[in-house]
Amino acid sequence: MNPASETGPATGWRSPQVRPTTTLLLRHGQTALSAERRFAGRGDVPLTKVGLDQAEAAAAALADRGAIDLVLTSPLQRARQTAAAVARRTGAPLTVDDDLAETDFGSWEGMTFAEVMARWPAEITAWTTDADVAPPGGESFAAVAKRVDAALDRLLAASASQKVVVVSHVTPIKMVVCRALLAPSAALFRMHLDVGSLTEAAWFADGPALLRSLNDTAHLQHG
Repeated sequence: MNPASETGPATGWRSPQVRPTTTLLLRHGQTALSAERRFAGRGDVPLTKVGLDQAEAAAAALADRGAIDLVLTSPLQRARQTAAAVARRTGAPLTVDDDLAETDFGSWEGMTFAEVMARWPAEITAWTTDADVAPPGGESFAAVAKRVDAALDRLLAASASQKVVVVSHVTPIKMVVCRALLAPSAALFRMHLDVGSLTEAAWFADGPALLRSLNDTAHLQHG
Protein backbone atom coordinates (compact mmCIF):
# COMPACT_ATOMS: atom_id res chain seq x y z
CA MET A 1 0.00 0.00 0.00
CA ASN A 2 1.24 3.48 -0.85
CA PRO A 3 1.50 5.49 2.42
CA ALA A 4 0.83 8.74 0.57
CA SER A 5 -2.58 7.46 -0.51
CA GLU A 6 -3.72 7.44 3.12
CA THR A 7 -2.16 10.70 4.20
CA GLY A 8 -2.78 12.99 1.26
CA PRO A 9 -0.66 14.66 -1.41
CA ALA A 10 3.10 14.57 -1.08
CA THR A 11 5.22 17.72 -0.89
CA GLY A 12 7.51 17.57 -3.89
CA TRP A 13 9.30 14.22 -3.98
CA ARG A 14 8.60 13.29 -0.36
CA SER A 15 5.70 11.34 1.08
CA PRO A 16 3.94 13.31 3.83
CA GLN A 17 4.26 12.02 7.36
CA VAL A 18 0.77 13.16 8.33
CA ARG A 19 -2.33 14.22 6.44
CA PRO A 20 -2.12 17.91 5.56
CA THR A 21 -4.75 20.49 6.34
CA THR A 22 -6.54 21.17 3.07
CA THR A 23 -8.11 24.56 2.41
CA LEU A 24 -10.67 24.72 -0.38
CA LEU A 25 -10.88 28.45 -1.05
CA LEU A 26 -14.22 29.39 -2.58
CA ARG A 27 -14.92 32.86 -3.91
CA HIS A 28 -18.57 33.81 -3.37
CA GLY A 29 -21.01 33.83 -6.26
CA GLN A 30 -21.95 36.74 -8.47
CA THR A 31 -23.34 40.00 -7.07
CA ALA A 32 -24.66 43.06 -8.89
CA LEU A 33 -21.32 44.80 -8.24
CA SER A 34 -19.15 41.93 -9.45
CA ALA A 35 -21.26 41.63 -12.61
CA GLU A 36 -20.37 45.25 -13.44
CA ARG A 37 -16.74 44.89 -12.29
CA ARG A 38 -17.15 47.46 -9.52
CA PHE A 39 -15.16 47.68 -6.30
CA ALA A 40 -17.03 45.53 -3.79
CA GLY A 41 -15.50 45.65 -0.35
CA ARG A 42 -17.47 46.03 2.86
CA GLY A 43 -20.72 46.91 1.10
CA ASP A 44 -22.98 44.06 2.17
CA VAL A 45 -24.58 43.19 -1.17
CA PRO A 46 -26.43 39.88 -1.69
CA LEU A 47 -25.93 37.30 -4.42
CA THR A 48 -27.83 37.63 -7.67
CA LYS A 49 -29.88 34.72 -9.02
CA VAL A 50 -26.83 33.73 -11.04
CA GLY A 51 -24.73 33.97 -7.89
CA LEU A 52 -27.09 31.69 -5.97
CA ASP A 53 -26.89 29.15 -8.79
CA GLN A 54 -23.10 29.38 -8.73
CA ALA A 55 -23.11 28.78 -4.98
CA GLU A 56 -25.22 25.64 -5.44
CA ALA A 57 -22.94 24.39 -8.22
CA ALA A 58 -19.86 24.89 -6.09
CA ALA A 59 -21.57 23.22 -3.12
CA ALA A 60 -22.46 20.18 -5.23
CA ALA A 61 -18.87 19.90 -6.49
CA LEU A 62 -17.50 20.13 -2.96
CA ALA A 63 -19.95 17.51 -1.69
CA ASP A 64 -18.70 15.17 -4.42
CA ARG A 65 -15.14 15.48 -3.08
CA GLY A 66 -16.01 13.60 0.09
CA ALA A 67 -16.17 14.56 3.73
CA ILE A 68 -15.77 18.26 4.55
CA ASP A 69 -14.91 18.93 8.19
CA LEU A 70 -15.72 22.63 8.39
CA VAL A 71 -17.03 25.56 6.36
CA LEU A 72 -15.40 28.84 7.40
CA THR A 73 -16.78 32.07 5.97
CA SER A 74 -16.41 35.80 5.77
CA PRO A 75 -19.17 37.65 7.66
CA LEU A 76 -20.39 39.46 4.55
CA GLN A 77 -23.77 38.43 3.13
CA ARG A 78 -22.53 37.30 -0.27
CA ALA A 79 -20.02 34.94 1.33
CA ARG A 80 -22.44 33.70 3.97
CA GLN A 81 -25.07 32.87 1.34
CA THR A 82 -22.46 30.89 -0.60
CA ALA A 83 -21.20 29.17 2.55
CA ALA A 84 -24.74 28.24 3.61
CA ALA A 85 -25.20 26.34 0.33
CA VAL A 86 -21.98 24.43 0.97
CA ALA A 87 -22.94 23.64 4.56
CA ARG A 88 -26.35 22.33 3.45
CA ARG A 89 -24.88 20.08 0.78
CA THR A 90 -21.96 18.74 2.81
CA GLY A 91 -23.46 18.67 6.31
CA ALA A 92 -20.34 20.41 7.63
CA PRO A 93 -20.59 22.93 10.49
CA LEU A 94 -20.48 26.59 9.50
CA THR A 95 -18.33 29.16 11.31
CA VAL A 96 -17.76 32.87 10.66
CA ASP A 97 -14.35 34.55 10.87
CA ASP A 98 -14.46 38.35 10.57
CA ASP A 99 -10.85 38.47 9.35
CA LEU A 100 -11.90 36.80 6.08
CA ALA A 101 -13.90 39.88 5.00
CA GLU A 102 -12.97 41.67 1.78
CA THR A 103 -10.73 44.73 1.69
CA ASP A 104 -12.33 47.98 2.79
CA PHE A 105 -12.13 50.05 -0.41
CA GLY A 106 -13.26 53.22 1.33
CA SER A 107 -14.32 55.98 -1.06
CA TRP A 108 -13.93 53.64 -4.05
CA GLU A 109 -16.70 51.28 -2.95
CA GLY A 110 -19.19 50.66 -5.77
CA MET A 111 -17.09 52.43 -8.41
CA THR A 112 -15.40 51.00 -11.51
CA PHE A 113 -11.64 51.15 -11.96
CA ALA A 114 -12.10 53.73 -14.72
CA GLU A 115 -14.24 55.92 -12.47
CA VAL A 116 -11.63 55.79 -9.72
CA MET A 117 -8.83 56.52 -12.19
CA ALA A 118 -10.68 59.62 -13.37
CA ARG A 119 -11.06 61.00 -9.84
CA TRP A 120 -8.00 59.64 -7.99
CA PRO A 121 -5.34 58.94 -10.65
CA ALA A 122 -2.34 59.38 -8.36
CA GLU A 123 -3.89 57.46 -5.48
CA ILE A 124 -4.92 54.42 -7.52
CA THR A 125 -1.56 54.31 -9.28
CA ALA A 126 0.17 54.23 -5.90
CA TRP A 127 -2.31 51.61 -4.64
CA THR A 128 -1.50 49.24 -7.50
CA THR A 129 2.23 49.44 -6.82
CA ASP A 130 2.55 49.58 -3.02
CA ALA A 131 0.81 47.19 -0.61
CA ASP A 132 1.07 49.76 2.18
CA VAL A 133 -1.09 52.31 0.32
CA ALA A 134 -4.80 52.36 1.19
CA PRO A 135 -7.71 53.82 -0.78
CA PRO A 136 -9.07 57.05 0.73
CA GLY A 137 -10.82 56.04 3.93
CA GLY A 138 -10.04 52.37 3.24
CA GLU A 139 -7.61 49.56 4.02
CA SER A 140 -4.21 48.69 2.55
CA PHE A 141 -3.37 45.26 1.18
CA ALA A 142 -0.67 44.98 3.85
CA ALA A 143 -3.37 45.34 6.51
CA VAL A 144 -5.52 42.74 4.76
CA ALA A 145 -2.59 40.34 4.60
CA LYS A 146 -2.01 40.69 8.33
CA ARG A 147 -5.57 39.80 9.31
CA VAL A 148 -5.87 37.01 6.73
CA ASP A 149 -2.62 35.52 8.07
CA ALA A 150 -4.15 35.58 11.55
CA ALA A 151 -7.28 33.81 10.31
CA LEU A 152 -5.21 31.17 8.52
CA ASP A 153 -3.05 30.63 11.60
CA ARG A 154 -6.18 30.02 13.68
CA LEU A 155 -7.55 27.63 11.08
CA LEU A 156 -4.35 25.60 10.88
CA ALA A 157 -4.07 25.40 14.66
CA ALA A 158 -7.68 24.34 15.22
CA SER A 159 -8.24 22.13 12.16
CA ALA A 160 -5.01 20.17 11.72
CA SER A 161 -5.26 17.43 9.09
CA GLN A 162 -8.84 18.43 8.25
CA LYS A 163 -10.50 19.53 5.01
CA VAL A 164 -11.89 23.05 5.36
CA VAL A 165 -13.90 25.08 2.85
CA VAL A 166 -13.02 28.77 3.22
CA VAL A 167 -15.61 31.05 1.63
CA SER A 168 -14.22 34.51 1.06
CA HIS A 169 -13.41 37.21 -1.49
CA VAL A 170 -10.83 38.02 -4.12
CA THR A 171 -8.23 39.72 -1.94
CA PRO A 172 -8.24 37.36 1.07
CA ILE A 173 -8.06 34.29 -1.20
CA LYS A 174 -5.19 35.80 -3.16
CA MET A 175 -3.39 36.57 0.11
CA VAL A 176 -3.65 32.91 1.14
CA VAL A 177 -2.22 31.92 -2.25
CA CYS A 178 0.64 34.39 -1.80
CA ARG A 179 1.46 32.82 1.55
CA ALA A 180 1.34 29.30 0.12
CA LEU A 181 3.75 30.30 -2.66
CA LEU A 182 5.97 32.51 -0.46
CA ALA A 183 5.10 35.31 -2.89
CA PRO A 184 4.97 39.04 -2.07
CA SER A 185 1.60 40.73 -1.72
CA ALA A 186 2.18 42.47 -5.07
CA ALA A 187 1.73 39.07 -6.75
CA LEU A 188 -2.02 39.39 -6.20
CA PHE A 189 -2.15 41.75 -9.20
CA ARG A 190 -0.97 38.82 -11.38
CA MET A 191 -3.80 36.49 -10.38
CA HIS A 192 -7.38 36.29 -11.57
CA LEU A 193 -10.22 34.74 -9.58
CA ASP A 194 -13.69 34.30 -11.06
CA VAL A 195 -16.83 34.42 -8.95
CA GLY A 196 -17.69 30.94 -7.70
CA SER A 197 -14.15 29.67 -8.36
CA LEU A 198 -12.27 27.16 -6.23
CA THR A 199 -8.60 27.30 -5.27
CA GLU A 200 -7.01 24.49 -3.28
CA ALA A 201 -3.96 24.57 -1.02
CA ALA A 202 -2.56 21.90 1.30
CA TRP A 203 -0.65 22.87 4.46
CA PHE A 204 1.81 20.42 6.01
CA ALA A 205 2.73 20.28 9.68
CA ASP A 206 6.46 20.41 8.92
CA GLY A 207 6.12 23.78 7.19
CA PRO A 208 5.66 23.59 3.43
CA ALA A 209 2.47 24.32 1.55
CA LEU A 210 1.31 22.99 -1.81
CA LEU A 211 -0.94 24.95 -4.17
CA ARG A 212 -2.96 22.28 -5.96
CA SER A 213 -5.29 24.43 -8.08
CA LEU A 214 -6.11 28.07 -8.82
CA ASN A 215 -9.37 29.57 -10.12
CA ASP A 216 -11.03 26.23 -10.90
CA THR A 217 -14.41 26.93 -12.52
CA ALA A 218 -15.15 23.51 -14.07
CA HIS A 219 -18.18 23.07 -11.79
CA LEU A 220 -19.74 26.23 -13.27
CA GLN A 221 -19.59 25.01 -16.86
CA HIS A 222 -22.56 22.63 -16.63
CA GLY A 223 -26.25 23.30 -17.08
